Amino acid sequence: MPSSAPPATENRRVRSPFAGPGESGWQLLRAVGEAVLAGVLVLLVYTVESPIDASLKGGGVALGLVGIALVLVRRRFPVVSLLGLAVLMGVMPAVALLTAVAAYTAARHLETPRQRARLLLGAAAVTVAVCAASAPVLEVGSRSFGLMLSAVLVTTTVVIPGLVGTVAGQQDRLLRALRERTAAAEEARRLADSESRMRERSRIAAEMHDLVGHRLSLVSLHAGGLEMALSREAPGLQDEAAVVGRAARDAMQELRGVLGVLGLSGRDTGTDALTEATGTRADIEALVEESRRGGIPVEFSWEGPDLDARPARVRRAVHRVVRESLTNVHRYAAGAHVTVAVRHANERVEVAVRNGVPPVPPTATTGLGTGRGLIGLRERVALLGGGLEAHRTPGGGFAVAADIPADPGPGAETADTDPYDARPAAVDGPGSELSALQRRLISAVTGLLGLAGVGALMFFGVALLAFAHRGSEHRTPEQPRVGMTRERVERAVAPDDQGVRAAAAGREPPRPASATDCLYPFPRGIPKGERLEIVRYCFRSDILIAIDRFSVPMVTEKATEPPRGRRTHD
Repeated sequence: MPSSAPPATENRRVRSPFAGPGESGWQLLRAVGEAVLAGVLVLLVYTVESPIDASLKGGGVALGLVGIALVLVRRRFPVVSLLGLAVLMGVMPAVALLTAVAAYTAARHLETPRQRARLLLGAAAVTVAVCAASAPVLEVGSRSFGLMLSAVLVTTTVVIPGLVGTVAGQQDRLLRALRERTAAAEEARRLADSESRMRERSRIAAEMHDLVGHRLSLVSLHAGGLEMALSREAPGLQDEAAVVGRAARDAMQELRGVLGVLGLSGRDTGTDALTEATGTRADIEALVEESRRGGIPVEFSWEGPDLDARPARVRRAVHRVVRESLTNVHRYAAGAHVTVAVRHANERVEVAVRNGVPPVPPTATTGLGTGRGLIGLRERVALLGGGLEAHRTPGGGFAVAADIPADPGPGAETADTDPYDARPAAVDGPGSELSALQRRLISAVTGLLGLAGVGALMFFGVALLAFAHRGSEHRTPEQPRVGMTRERVERAVAPDDQGVRAAAAGREPPRPASATDCLYPFPRGIPKGERLEIVRYCFRSDILIAIDRFSVPMVTEKATEPPRGRRTHD
């Protein structure tokens, strides 16, 4: 099968186990920092939950290292990382916070809801099964205690981070889609603006074709008449007149060949066609009168001499600015008061068209316009070396102002105006985005705060579970009997009490000869009368050999008096 080198290079670049899809490089520095942070989290959780993880002894270090390795590859292998940490968490809850990190990352990067649901449910099921099976083996507690512990761990380190990661992933994908759509819309707008400018240039070229073609037609006509006249008066000059006529006709043919390809789409025909009177005061007054007949109250003013002596391109630009402005008023502000002012002075021509707020808002079908006509006007005025401004007024109307040179230079038509900017569309303005370092710092701080919240929930849940477990053991004790181990007796009775031991001193019956130690738990129930009922448990090599029950006075008696306590010996 054919293959190309660039894809292979890209595959080699993203083959790092520490980098996610689309990330290049080995990301070693980030991996080292995450490894140190993961080790600190494991030690912190182990310190808080040491009674649960203490049964692992030396194996806890190896399991912790495996958990750190799994959390480092969570971006490249999210499924393996989360499932592996879920298994480890069932045996060693010290890696619970690492599991939360892996669950968040996996849920954020998996795109389909089915994949996320399967992975999170699978991780939860694995944790529950492993924790319930390992709790009795590691002597952490009964199987029911393992199920309750796994429920706390799954809820706080798999479900909650998974839901947060799902929301974050959806937000990332939504923002990415919005950025792409915004970039596409911006690109489409730029293309449309470029098309408007090019159409205006085509219109200008068509106008030049008409003007120059008209002048060349006159030259050709006069050259033909001159040739006929010279044939009778000065035959020697007839050839020169013929040369002028042929040159004029050839120029007309070349002009049609170059500019005629523009077609009629760039021309103004009918009453809007270019004439010698276009852009003069009479022409502008005719436009104003036409708008008045259409129901628009227009106020017109003209300062300075007429424009009949100015170049046709200047007059045409003035005509286009007024006509386009009045057309927009008819479309989007029908009935609004309009002022049209033309000022011709100091080799400049200033045109200002301003309208107020329409009495009736435009209908929904009218919309706000595309602004393509103003873009074409701005292009036409810029090609003459002038400038055009169009903006909304504070009162809610609209204003268009053009400043055009009265006699533009010969190179004005070739002004440096780029019809299309080939640079990528900028979605956000400059300074609106944070730098990459700032975004990473914000993300790191947010992640640490979220991880602290997950850890607080987990510690609180585990503490409540351990307290409830210890309380349940004391509420349903196993009855002590001779032959039981010391550990089982201590779980069945209250802890040894120094006050009870002191009260029994000198008043207790003799201990068995082979007893190595005795346990004096605080008596249950309310003391009867003035005597304290005591139960003594004596052990030999941590094996219960005797249970003695006796009573002692609660008020100290004379030492010479023999003890009057009743005693039974089991």
